[in-house]
Amino acid sequence: MTQLASHYLETFPNPALGRDYTIRIDIPEFTCLCPKTGQPDFAVIKLEYVPDQVCVELKSLKLYIWGFRDQGAFHEAVTNQILADLVAVTMPKFMRIRAEFNVRGGIYTTVIVEHQQPDWQPPVYIQLA
Repeated sequence: MTQLASHYLETFPNPALGRDYTIRIDIPEFTCLCPKTGQPDFAVIKLEYVPDQVCVELKSLKLYIWGFRDQGAFHEAVTNQILADLVAVTMPKFMRIRAEFNVRGGIYTTVIVEHQQPDWQPPVYIQLA
C-alpha cells in the first residue's frame, strides 16, 4: 500500500498470473482545478492495463482520483502524474491512460500516456470473423 495525494492506492494479488489480460476502467467524473483560473476542469479518465503481480483495488483508486478535486494542474501534468503513481504501485506489464478533458474556451484536450515493461511483448491479437 502506498500513500499518494493524501490517499492510499491499494492492490491485491493478480488472480491469473500465468495469463496476460487487459483490465479497463473508465472514470467519468474526474475533476481538478485550472492552475491559471482556479476553475474546475472535468475529464473522463480511461485506464487500461495488463497486470503483472498485482491489480489496483477500485475503492482506493476512486479515493485517489478524488484527491485531485482541489489541486491545480495542467492536463498534461495531471495525466502523467496519475500514470506515474499507478505504475509505482502496480508495476504493470503495460498501462495506458487516456484523459479526455471537457471543452474549455472552445478547445477539447485529450492526453494519452503509456508505460511498458522493457521485456514485455504484447500477445498477438486474433481477429475472429
